[in-house]
Amino acid sequence: MIFIKRAAVRLPFLFSRLAPVIALLWAGLAAAQPAPEPPSGFSQKHAIEAKHFLLAAAHPLAVEAGYEVLRQGGSAIDAAVAVQMVLNLVEPQSSGIGGGAFMLQYSAAEAKLSVYDGRETAPAAARADRFIGADGRPLAFLDAVVGGKSVGTPGVLRMLAMAHAKHGKLPWAELFQPAIRLATEGFPLSPRLHRLLAWVRLPARDEAMRRMYYRDDDTPRPVGTLLQNHAFAETLRSIAAHGAKAFYEGEIARDIANKVTAAPNPGDLTTDDLVHYQAKQREPVCAPYRRWKVCGMPPPSSGGVTVLQVLGTLQRLAPEHLPSDPVSAAHLIVEAERLAYADRERYLADADFVPVPVAGLLAPEYLAGRAALVRTDRTLGHALPGTPRGAPPAQLADDASPELPSTSHMSIVDAAGNAVAMTTSIEFAFGSQRMVRGFLLNNQLTDFSFVAEQDGKPVANRIEPGKRPRSSMAPTMVFDRDGALVLVLGSAGGSAIINHVVKTLVGVLDRNLEIQQAIDLPNFGSRNGPTELERGSAAADWAVPLRALGHEVHMIDMTSGVHAIQRTREGWRGGADPRREGSAKGD
Repeated sequence: MIFIKRAAVRLPFLFSRLAPVIALLWAGLAAAQPAPEPPSGFSQKHAIEAKHFLLAAAHPLAVEAGYEVLRQGGSAIDAAVAVQMVLNLVEPQSSGIGGGAFMLQYSAAEAKLSVYDGRETAPAAARADRFIGADGRPLAFLDAVVGGKSVGTPGVLRMLAMAHAKHGKLPWAELFQPAIRLATEGFPLSPRLHRLLAWVRLPARDEAMRRMYYRDDDTPRPVGTLLQNHAFAETLRSIAAHGAKAFYEGEIARDIANKVTAAPNPGDLTTDDLVHYQAKQREPVCAPYRRWKVCGMPPPSSGGVTVLQVLGTLQRLAPEHLPSDPVSAAHLIVEAERLAYADRERYLADADFVPVPVAGLLAPEYLAGRAALVRTDRTLGHALPGTPRGAPPAQLADDASPELPSTSHMSIVDAAGNAVAMTTSIEFAFGSQRMVRGFLLNNQLTDFSFVAEQDGKPVANRIEPGKRPRSSMAPTMVFDRDGALVLVLGSAGGSAIINHVVKTLVGVLDRNLEIQQAIDLPNFGSRNGPTELERGSAAADWAVPLRALGHEVHMIDMTSGVHAIQRTREGWRGGADPRREGSAKGD
């Protein structure tokens, strides 16, 4: 691999293959109001060493809140609650209590890995034609996302409450105090948030959101403006005092439902949907990679299975180690990703609603057969899905729903060695653009396929009442042969999350890099379309030789958000993605 030499990275809001469609959508908006360039930036960061506890997350104020919880003897789960509440406040474009999350939790005393699913669900009234227009065609993405139609039942608070009841040490109410204090006293509007507010110029923006973040002339408040969010402080006080129930029942739930149904693009989320929402515990998906065991999220996230498929295929393509030449290594990684993404589009969805052949997709003989399709002298181009053991007897159609990168990841290890890898999201930048009591609501229902079937074949990721949309969130933990935890990581980045996590894992496990070096590596990959290389990075040098192998190469902006922790002989080492404003801190 080659280290980053320079970068000018920006937020990639859709697959490059959908860029022409999105460009047309934006063109209509630009006619009324010119849109600036999306946010960019790359700031060099350094690994943080700690002996006792450590965390890495997407904003320094959130990291500080989690650090104080850990310093007071709190558990990794306690810190996760505090970090999420502050992220909701200072990074509202990415995550919050109006969205959902997936979490891996490792208990050192029990040597046990638990999985928590706080993914949003479709309302009980949801129907398969939700995003089909009056002309019988799928809605344009921006027509679907803005308003109430895209809002799923939020899940992150119920998930955190469930995990805290089992693994928390400090009182629930104490964990909300840092966010309440910041919301009341104010916090400075960051350059990244300012750039995103300037970039996202969508119709029918919610008036509460407008008042919070914009001036009278509809331009974002200046960088450094002290933002206060008293409505959010009151919301958090209620949840701190009465638990997650305060969110899912009573006045807050009523206001959420009213906001959704009264939106310009009205949805059908009800107070009953909120009352009956349940977070779930699931079993992790794990598989060997070289001398380690890698574990991740099961469906409804596609992240864990797809990461493991890529690694399993790579191990069969390069049994001892990856080629030292970066182009040859990138070629193999990209080809393995094509095959895994092809299976992802066909099979992965909410396993509570459709049969997902997880065991078959990860079976050694299946991965060996997939690896045999790869050539070292020529790209596969567009890969076709395989037929793993346990595949549904009825043929499925592929899903091509866009999944956008407004997501955040935190990695935490506490003083007892317990760990959390949590990826959390509201989906689009600022979600559905609907603000309730100081927080924004998600637009996660646009992660479902807009069409329920193609050519008479059902799509696994179709909309159904109570169903959870497929995700690419990939919180990941790695263990050595003795069962010791050695890596905690995950990323933001929409459907490219999988590729960002694979890149980081390969950097550490194959290249023996320390964690910050692995995060800094150029982003690259394929989502079974073009081979994507990070614009402005050393990966640009790979374009010509990859094209010689038949790759259709696109240089694009790839704003990952990897936050990770690595075990060392002395304790822990943390790293934060230089493409975002996060940091790591510990003792």
